[in-house]
Amino acid sequence: MTELYGPTLPISEEIHSMKYRSKGESFTDAMTRVAEALKDDEGHFNNFRDILYKQRFLPAGRVQSAMGAPRKVTPYNCFVSKTIEDSMDGIMEAAKRAAETMRLGGGIGYDFSTLRPRGAMIRSLESRSSGPLSFMGIFDAICNTISSAGHRRGAQMGVLRVDHPDVEEFIKAKNNSHNLTQFNISVGVTDKFMKAVKEDTDFDLTFEGVVYKTISAKALWDEILRSTWDWAEPGILFIDRINKKNNLWYCEKIAATNPCAEQPLPPNGACLLGSYNLTKYIVEHESKYVFNMNQLRNDIPYVVRAMDNVVDRAVYPLPEQRVEAISKRRMGLGITGVANAIEALGFEYASEKFLRTLKEIMGVIRDVSYRTSVEIAIEKGAFPEFNSDKYLKSGFCKTLPKDLRELIAKHGIRNSHLLSVAPTGTISLSSDNVSSGIEPVFSHYYDRTILTFEGQKKERVEDYGYRVFKVKGKTADELSVFDHVEVLNVASHFVDSACSKTCNVGDDVSWEDFKRVYMEAYDGGASGCTTFRASGKRYGILNASSAEDIAEEKEGDACYFDTATGLRKCE
Repeated sequence: MTELYGPTLPISEEIHSMKYRSKGESFTDAMTRVAEALKDDEGHFNNFRDILYKQRFLPAGRVQSAMGAPRKVTPYNCFVSKTIEDSMDGIMEAAKRAAETMRLGGGIGYDFSTLRPRGAMIRSLESRSSGPLSFMGIFDAICNTISSAGHRRGAQMGVLRVDHPDVEEFIKAKNNSHNLTQFNISVGVTDKFMKAVKEDTDFDLTFEGVVYKTISAKALWDEILRSTWDWAEPGILFIDRINKKNNLWYCEKIAATNPCAEQPLPPNGACLLGSYNLTKYIVEHESKYVFNMNQLRNDIPYVVRAMDNVVDRAVYPLPEQRVEAISKRRMGLGITGVANAIEALGFEYASEKFLRTLKEIMGVIRDVSYRTSVEIAIEKGAFPEFNSDKYLKSGFCKTLPKDLRELIAKHGIRNSHLLSVAPTGTISLSSDNVSSGIEPVFSHYYDRTILTFEGQKKERVEDYGYRVFKVKGKTADELSVFDHVEVLNVASHFVDSACSKTCNVGDDVSWEDFKRVYMEAYDGGASGCTTFRASGKRYGILNASSAEDIAEEKEGDACYFDTATGLRKCE
């Protein structure tokens, strides 16, 4: 009997075909194309193709659509802009570079902290600056105009440091549904600021050494969090921690991230992503589900080798991006289907056994990935910017097992970074709707908004764990927000980049507890924190439906989406 591969749900097949395949390709055609484009030899090709066929590893969508395809698009999901020079020429150059990057399929992160604040003197023109926020509108319009690689609009992340004089204006920039619609925004929070918040002291807002304003740190912190309470933005990036943790602290400074924040990147940096689909490592043994750790250990070397080859064989929108990528050979391999897989083992999301299992799995991925990168370095050479003494002094490398650090010191390592946790929304959906990244199940049934050339459309989706494993785990909104934070902090320990995670906030969470969420993320070692409160003033792309809703609809009831809540209602 011929084994069937690929998505089984109609919506998953539709998504995969529309986004990741060339014209006329089947699922196996597309995966064969990717494996062929990334192979070292025939043995590597056969093993990596098998992994792709069985969806044990899901390369990011850009990798799937670009590698070996006739279309000239980049396999890199996202980039961070070159440092924006504080001049009209510098801003326009950055806008031009952004347009070219988005045209070839990349999203972009920017640090706008280099631009002088509103009202600052421009001596050459005897006028005053309009500030970073006004110029963000240029990038927003570009992104809204350019269709990235013919499939979707580009994504953007705008970052402003917490000590920039315009930070208060930035905080409120998206406090309605019409401003900066093509941007996610985050505040780059420093350790100095967090210390001032905890000690309830004043804090200076400065630019180029000039103090523009002195403000209560706690008042500014409350202002930031009040906006996230209502509007789910801005996100928080603990920017000093990101730089201290960074394996390349000695040769780069990070000021921004990719749009979903799982990849803090230097100027011209690029993120190369993919995720192990943990649901495919769940097997039946003696009438119960177990996790096949041996299969995971066996798969990782083939995956790391293939993804390393992307660096040399990729199309890059700009030559500076290619230079940056090849000099450091960064990638971000993560996990998806976490909630579905570990709940299938019988462990409730965020429980002690869940967290222990998550640590075990991520520890294996970390150690085998780094060991494989050392082995490839022996064969092909370490990444050009490698400096043994300095590399091993990074905050992350200090957490590696001693024997692994000794191997790196002796042989070098092929890739500066190897690990991150992306949100994986679309690739998880294309794999029969496994739970996304390290997120809990959103809902056992939900309606998903999908962007097409014709506009938005909504599709009914069933959760993989509920449908396949018959496990009805707690949904995102049924969990405590502190459960979310605990999972974020545990996962953050095992990645050398960052984790993208949304901490859902229920109506029972007080304002004081909400503020405590961010402190626990900071104290627990996360690189940042993002929350979403369903009763806030903003609603998301996933809209929960119950089994009863579905039954009612099948009987012909009229259903609609309440724009105030984002929830589905049927009459």
